[in-house]
Amino acid sequence: MGSDMWDAVPPDAAGRLLRAAVDSFGELGYHGTSTRHITAGAGMSAGALYVHYRTKADLLFQIALTVHESVLAELEDAVDGVAGPAARVRALMYAFACWHARHHRAARVIQNELGALRPPHAERIAVLRRRVRALVRDEVRSGAAAGEFDVADVEGTARAMSSLAIDVCRWYRPEGARTPEDVGALTAHLCLRMLGARTS
Repeated sequence: MGSDMWDAVPPDAAGRLLRAAVDSFGELGYHGTSTRHITAGAGMSAGALYVHYRTKADLLFQIALTVHESVLAELEDAVDGVAGPAARVRALMYAFACWHARHHRAARVIQNELGALRPPHAERIAVLRRRVRALVRDEVRSGAAAGEFDVADVEGTARAMSSLAIDVCRWYRPEGARTPEDVGALTAHLCLRMLGARTS
């Protein structure tokens, strides 16, 4: 979805509202944020939000949907055309951790506010989350079946790998010494070590 995933949400005003909502939810929490906080952050009038989103809950859902679709697309692109279990895991986990560093604010909001999603919204997001988990699990299972990975528990190991990448959003700060690419490379390295990968 490009360097700024909100650019994929038309029109421009809707994207501005999403960016402002991420900032407000990140600072004040979903329940502590009013629609006035969001519209003020977007430089819009108080009623402008309702032109694009019926409720604050719909805005949170659109953030969650955009975030999860962006992650999924990034991971699918990362392994497209890559051959070999170790190379595929390296590419997958590099992309997974890089994404969470680059989009740490939005990712952190979603990790903190998933419980605020309404049931129909939560169900749709859960489907996307299962697809992301399956991408990691299937790569681990494939490499183990090929004898390239030493894995006693495929499900548990894949969950640990995903957690390692996702947790980046909780601690990453762009003003720090590590770039998203540094974080991605380290995460990929650690995951391959976790798998006991046979690499040349």
